Amino acid sequence: MTSVSSPRRTLSAFLYRTPKLRLGILLSAPLAWLGFAYLGALAALFITAFWHTDAFTGQVVTEWSLDNFATLFGDAVYRTITIRTVGIAALVTVVDAVIAFPMAFYMAKFASPRAQRLLVIAVMTPLWASYLVKAYAWRTMLSGNGVLHWLLNPFGLDSPGYGLSATVITLSYLWLPYMILPIYAGLERLPNSLVDASGDLGAKSFRTFRSVVLPLTFPAIVAGSIFTFSLSLGDYIAVKIVGGTNQMLGNVVYDNIGAANNLPFAATVATVPVVIMLVYLAAVRRTGALDNL
Repeated sequence: MTSVSSPRRTLSAFLYRTPKLRLGILLSAPLAWLGFAYLGALAALFITAFWHTDAFTGQVVTEWSLDNFATLFGDAVYRTITIRTVGIAALVTVVDAVIAFPMAFYMAKFASPRAQRLLVIAVMTPLWASYLVKAYAWRTMLSGNGVLHWLLNPFGLDSPGYGLSATVITLSYLWLPYMILPIYAGLERLPNSLVDASGDLGAKSFRTFRSVVLPLTFPAIVAGSIFTFSLSLGDYIAVKIVGGTNQMLGNVVYDNIGAANNLPFAATVATVPVVIMLVYLAAVRRTGALDNL
């Protein structure tokens, strides 16, 4: 018994003295799976983007070529779709930030602890519902005889119908919780004493917000924007449901995988959101936003 347990005790003592090695062994399996499933998929995506599809047989030809990128950047249609996609993602991010900040500020600074818990649950509740259910609910509300039509008709207004406005509204609703929660976490870390000190020094509410609250919570806002911007950038279902005839990059990817059966070109288009997000993450890294994720 002693001879069997001695190596175990020696190994246990060694691992106890080397916590970094212990942590590495513990995380080795999930990190290996993450590297294989995520990074491996990205590598396959980038490699496939340089292949092409035979025009006659429809088969993928594994020969290196830049034809897909030439088509993507040379065709005005795809440039328009790219600009539209980035514009929608940016607008959704701004709309969510404007709506989320006052909600998060009330939750963090005015609500009681019990109300905070209830509000956090209320913010997360829409995430429990199906994406398609929420998107089709907005399709119903935005239709010509939908809820928005009946609400706005007495004021001489009408529902925006299907199109870019409907896409922005739907995506803003879908991703709003991902903006509220990071801002709420950032505001919770903001000491109340700083706000009180600003008031004691004679600063009015707007000056306190501009000089104290906003600069200290800006990293949390940027952290929320990473979620809303990236999710909107890659979305293709909402614009299919409420976007009318408009397209986003996700739709081009979906159509080339399905009807067009052009996997290499779909992979080429899919690299655009990835590159945009890499550039965005590199730009916001210095703001400390990544520490708030």
